[in-house]
Amino acid sequence: MRSSYKAKITDFNVITNNKLLFTCDMKHLHIITPVKDSIESTLETVKAVLASDIKVPYTYTIYNDFSTDENTALLEKYSKELGFELVNLRDLTDHPSPNYLLVLRRCQKLAIEADADMLLVESDVVVDKGTLQGLVDGAAEREDCAIAASVTVNDEGVINYPYCYAKGHEGEVWCVKKHCSFCCSLLTNKFLKAYDFEQLNPDKHWFDVTISQMALKIGFKNYLFCNLPVIHRPHASRPWKQLKYTNPLKYYWIKFTKGFDKI
Repeated sequence: MRSSYKAKITDFNVITNNKLLFTCDMKHLHIITPVKDSIESTLETVKAVLASDIKVPYTYTIYNDFSTDENTALLEKYSKELGFELVNLRDLTDHPSPNYLLVLRRCQKLAIEADADMLLVESDVVVDKGTLQGLVDGAAEREDCAIAASVTVNDEGVINYPYCYAKGHEGEVWCVKKHCSFCCSLLTNKFLKAYDFEQLNPDKHWFDVTISQMALKIGFKNYLFCNLPVIHRPHASRPWKQLKYTNPLKYYWIKFTKGFDKI
């Protein structure tokens, strides 16, 4: 099934090669990737998602957060060629990037309406074929699950930022107290219905810490799937953040003087 398939199923089963792929009562999945420029890494992310073995009805939507005109044109071209949905945020708001809050609030509403889980795959992440279905299955097996997250690794397979704290738990499914990043994370429909993203602080830019903590506060659990690693090339979509590792003084100067990267 390609991502252009809409997550609205009539009262029939879909059968391919004599195998039942899904029925009308299966949970839907909304996969989203926020994007700002960095087309090369974005395409790698998109192609990996589209090559995934997903057994539930799903949609895949790219949220283009004020990429350049040239890169927006490329995203529109690849949307038609590859079959993903594209939403240009400039058509919805004049608020400058980042617009993660707008994306989260919009996608929460759409997921609740469709009785869908929401799965974020960021544009500096490459998933394996079984990763996304593995998160769907893992979350479904855990009634108390709010967030099911894939651990991140570098190209050599070593656990890296933001999950360095998970080293030593390779291959495990771990109920975590620390926050789950949204690098590759599924937010269950049950949790989406329980916590309204309208409560999130609009003065912040990123919300994985807040949402992870709120999930625990209202009685859910968050699970880190160290058996479903994804390749993460940190901050490929926002190169200035590489300064955090190469020139931390300059990074924090930019962060605080320009008001960037509020968590």
